[in-house]
Amino acid sequence: MNSKLKIKNRKGYLLHTQLELPLQQKPKAYAIFAHCFTCSSSLNAVRNVSRALTDYGFAVVRFDFTGLGRSEGSFAESHFGANVQDLIDVHQYIKETYEAPSLLIGHSLGGAASIVAASQLEDIKALVTIGTPSDIEHTAQHFINQVDKSSNEPSYEVNIGGRPFVINDEFIDNFKKTKIVDVMKELRIPYLNLHSPIDRIVGISNALELFNAARHPRSFVSLDDADHLLNRKEDSLYVGKVIGSWVEKYFPQLENTALDAGEDQLVAHLNLLEDNFTTNLSTNTHNFIADEPGSIGGDDFGPSPYQYLTASIAACTTMTLKLYAQRKKWDLQEVYVYISHSRKHSDDLMLDIEKPGYIDHISKKLKFVGDLDDAQKEKLKAIASKCPVHKTVASKVIFDIKVL
Repeated sequence: MNSKLKIKNRKGYLLHTQLELPLQQKPKAYAIFAHCFTCSSSLNAVRNVSRALTDYGFAVVRFDFTGLGRSEGSFAESHFGANVQDLIDVHQYIKETYEAPSLLIGHSLGGAASIVAASQLEDIKALVTIGTPSDIEHTAQHFINQVDKSSNEPSYEVNIGGRPFVINDEFIDNFKKTKIVDVMKELRIPYLNLHSPIDRIVGISNALELFNAARHPRSFVSLDDADHLLNRKEDSLYVGKVIGSWVEKYFPQLENTALDAGEDQLVAHLNLLEDNFTTNLSTNTHNFIADEPGSIGGDDFGPSPYQYLTASIAACTTMTLKLYAQRKKWDLQEVYVYISHSRKHSDDLMLDIEKPGYIDHISKKLKFVGDLDDAQKEKLKAIASKCPVHKTVASKVIFDIKVL
């Protein structure tokens, strides 16, 4: 679930902000994501990491720094010090409006800004950086050779990543004022560093310097063959899952609290503007993803709807057989259920029906492990058709559909 916010920073500029909320849950904690140099919060990697984190119960705030994306102001005002101020201003707004964010996540230069902001915000309980430079002067290499200070001009137009930007002396000088490694040495919060060993924009040596400067508990995860911007969707989703798993250790007292959904047992959400078929599913206590395979235009980030259908039949079958065998005190030790769904013609199934045609066909194969005789196996086969989900799928179902 996504909410759009407009947050005014200390200079009076409105910062375009989006709040990603977990489905059907009250957030167990709030996180802020700081994007990379010259990027914006709409970058695919930022969206994917944020959504992956909502599966772990986190609300994620992602925003555009001053002069970038859809935020007000000029790029020249989006120097490093201003980025840190924007982070603190966004944190203050979310703290006053919702709840104090306790997790900071920063990508590239946004990671460096997150390090400095974390040193100034007492509410931050954990910090994550992704592909972050250990020396912010490193960022100046993208434009400094295009600046001719002998021209005595108040501003300079430079090309960064193929796009034109206007900068000034304050913008340039600001990259020399903060020593990130020194700030990191003073932090006393859990720290996770994610970095690709083949990052060509910010070399892996930066990760080593930041990791060595950090205090325990500190962790490092290699992003293998990911590029700096995490352009592949699977890389950014992986980053989100790693962060979600890692940070749970440091928020043990915060448990997901389900919203009152009334009689609704599950909610599915698909953002048609930003996703293909990838659908987020949520129950009161669990989050998962459904998708379609690449062969029909999906991204294959989760099981298909029919795979979930057959999975529910298989799971219900195993549980029903377990209960029956235990009640009978039979030596059933393990159960395997193999299920597949297809559309078959009634003639192929040798069915004599009034209107021949294609119908849904589900194949269920059973394998039992244990000291069972043939009679017991036959009885278990019969019981396999009596599990509640099997009976629901096999029977006539009435749907009550409403538009909210």
